[in-house]
Amino acid sequence: MRGSKMVGCAIVVALAATACGGSGGDSESKGSSGGGFSMNIAEPKRLVPQSTTESGGSQVLSGLFTPLVDFDAKNQPVLAAAESIESPDNKVWTVKLKDATWHDGKPVTAKDYVGAWNWGAYGPNAADGNYFFGTIQGYDEMNPVDPDGEEGPKKAEEPKAKELSGLKVIDDKTFEITLKAPFAGYKSVLGYTVFYPMPESALTDLKAYEEAPIGQGPFQMDGKWNHDKFVKVKAYPDYKLGEKPKVDSVEFRIFQDQNTAYNDLLANNLDIVDQIPTEVMGTAPGELGDRFKTSQASTFQFVAFPTYDKKYSDARVRKAISMAIDRDEIIKVVFQDSQSSARSFVSPVVGGYREDTCGEACKFDPAAAKKLLAEAGGIEGNKINIGHNADGGHEQWINATCDQLKKNLGLDCVSQAVPKFAELLTQVENKKFSGMFRMGWIMDYPSMENYLGPLYSTGGSSNYYGYSNKDFDRLLQEGREAKTEAEAIQKWQAAEDILAKDMPVIPLRFGKNVFGHSTNVKNVEMNLFNQVELTKVEKS
Repeated sequence: MRGSKMVGCAIVVALAATACGGSGGDSESKGSSGGGFSMNIAEPKRLVPQSTTESGGSQVLSGLFTPLVDFDAKNQPVLAAAESIESPDNKVWTVKLKDATWHDGKPVTAKDYVGAWNWGAYGPNAADGNYFFGTIQGYDEMNPVDPDGEEGPKKAEEPKAKELSGLKVIDDKTFEITLKAPFAGYKSVLGYTVFYPMPESALTDLKAYEEAPIGQGPFQMDGKWNHDKFVKVKAYPDYKLGEKPKVDSVEFRIFQDQNTAYNDLLANNLDIVDQIPTEVMGTAPGELGDRFKTSQASTFQFVAFPTYDKKYSDARVRKAISMAIDRDEIIKVVFQDSQSSARSFVSPVVGGYREDTCGEACKFDPAAAKKLLAEAGGIEGNKINIGHNADGGHEQWINATCDQLKKNLGLDCVSQAVPKFAELLTQVENKKFSGMFRMGWIMDYPSMENYLGPLYSTGGSSNYYGYSNKDFDRLLQEGREAKTEAEAIQKWQAAEDILAKDMPVIPLRFGKNVFGHSTNVKNVEMNLFNQVELTKVEKS
């Protein structure tokens, strides 16, 4: 099971992992109890599928739900909750469901998918995953453009419709999706978290549902979400959609400090840490032995500019700051060569990746950076700040980045911490954070488009920096409508070239999963989506 999204962690050796470390979580138990195990996460922002676009919540939902499709070792979609997904023209898609039951025993129906998606697509609901329904016919009528011309989930006008005209229930196990335009890769898109279903009862009282979500996945809730402490789940005995859990339960403990989580791991009081803190990277391999693990991931770490802020509105300013950062040195000193420098806007794990699309703007050149900044008129007040979430382990590398900017550009640069990742996302989404801020991205589905659309398209679900370029949007859509993957990639690469000119963000690092587990468990694996594969974990 899987999901992805914005990631809050610095990723110890890797770029970012699905959840962060924590403060202990006030769990009722120590280590793993009975036939279960414990692992760390960050406090989720939401536990509603259509509004869960960060890593902590996604990890929990990956156990509670099964996606329509999952992905094989070659990143190709394979059927999971769906019996079949077919389209004669890449525009009209017919989905037939496998037999499954909700955790309350009721049958899962096509109506449950259509109802949940309509809720997510309806603008006034302000679902964080609203953007992903934008390719479906009828979305525009549910999301009118607001007076200042910006698109997004929060609208000033009353929508003309409350349901997507492109969704149609055929029978209890079949529904039809009609897109605005053909999208050859749409089957892969359906593997994302926002396309999970919800039972009809959830929509009558979503606030109550979110405290104890009912899903159709391998695990079910065991009690309610205990905010800032833990979320407990237990194996669902009637699960039919895939591999059954090999343990009885999982306790997701919410931490606000990664080092505390790691110390609990060493003491066998926590079974899995999904990212090893940077501070212990030198000692962790020796302390954990063969329980120190690494695997490939899809993470992309970057610093974003509030492009709507006059201070950062000039692309020359943004490029100068990027050129003044020595990525390689920070990776060597802070991350001990456990990550790789990013000089492109998409991850090497997806088709269409090119090694140095950022060009001169990502080349470390202090002299050229200083000259370019002067040409742009400098920075107001000669002062900048870089925001980050305190629960993600970012302080060390951001301080190192600020030191370089002080030395190479003469700027007064300070680190500005916000307690939780969910809180940082809320602040930047509402434009209440002033300054640059760090972000991390894990792919939602294996496509170059997923690194471009959500992050940089006008109104993109994770475009927290207000970037908008009509040519970029056009190329993105032309790629979606392309008849072949090769043609799509050509369009998306052209769109990426526009990013290199505009520099709305500074690419910094690509990462991998670097994690560890206690002596209580075995067969611990993390996937490309930076998630622990919950159904594979076994007791030692």
